[in-house]
Amino acid sequence: MRYALADGWTITRRDILHWTRDPGPVIIGLLFPVLMVLMFGYLFGGAMTVPGGGDGYREFIVPGMFAMTMAFGLEATMIAVSTDAQKGVTDRFRSMPIAPSAVVSGRAGADMLNSALSLAVIMAAGLLIGWQAHTGPAEVLAAVGLLLLLRFALLWLGIFLGLVIKGPENVVMVQILVWPVTFLSNTFVAPGTMPGWLGTIAEWNPLSSTVAATRDLFGNPSWGADSWVAEHALLMAIVWPVVLIAIFAPLSVRRFQRLSR
Repeated sequence: MRYALADGWTITRRDILHWTRDPGPVIIGLLFPVLMVLMFGYLFGGAMTVPGGGDGYREFIVPGMFAMTMAFGLEATMIAVSTDAQKGVTDRFRSMPIAPSAVVSGRAGADMLNSALSLAVIMAAGLLIGWQAHTGPAEVLAAVGLLLLLRFALLWLGIFLGLVIKGPENVVMVQILVWPVTFLSNTFVAPGTMPGWLGTIAEWNPLSSTVAATRDLFGNPSWGADSWVAEHALLMAIVWPVVLIAIFAPLSVRRFQRLSR
């Protein structure tokens, strides 16, 4: 285990060094969520009414944008993993005397650091437009923990898909699906305003559970709960990521070990 952790940290450092030498994509990735917050908060916020009135929609939308930022990180993970596999970097790692899990765990470590930075940036942007948490430090830390747990779960999904997809150019096929899945949630509107079957799908979207739970923990406006999954949002915000990790973390390691076989 000690050697596996050391090897994983080496891969993490390698990815961080790449970011320092080519910071452009990282900077764009940090600014994009800020642009989304400004766009939805100011362009569409005046047309939306949520409990609380006033600037309620901004306080409503910002926790949703936190979760969406964690979900959008899936694409960056897929592109990085797929690019390494296409260029032969992954095969070179497989030929080295390192722990089999080091490459995927190292990628996970680097992406989690980037996600934590992204979350800090978008939280600062939220504060600038008037969002704030109305609860204590413990609740705020719990909300941040749920957001990072969601990112950690989707990270393993991204690693697995990146190893399965042949070439980074094919990642766009998955990117087309990421946006509808993230929008089909309670991030922007109440699932109750959707057609019945569509609202049910939105309520059972793992993203919706995290968004609803973080809104409650931050003390921000919410649409309320009218179904079992909405009433138990905090529980499901933990269950969904744990299930995804249990499925895709072992699959990612196994897929890495069986590359080119």
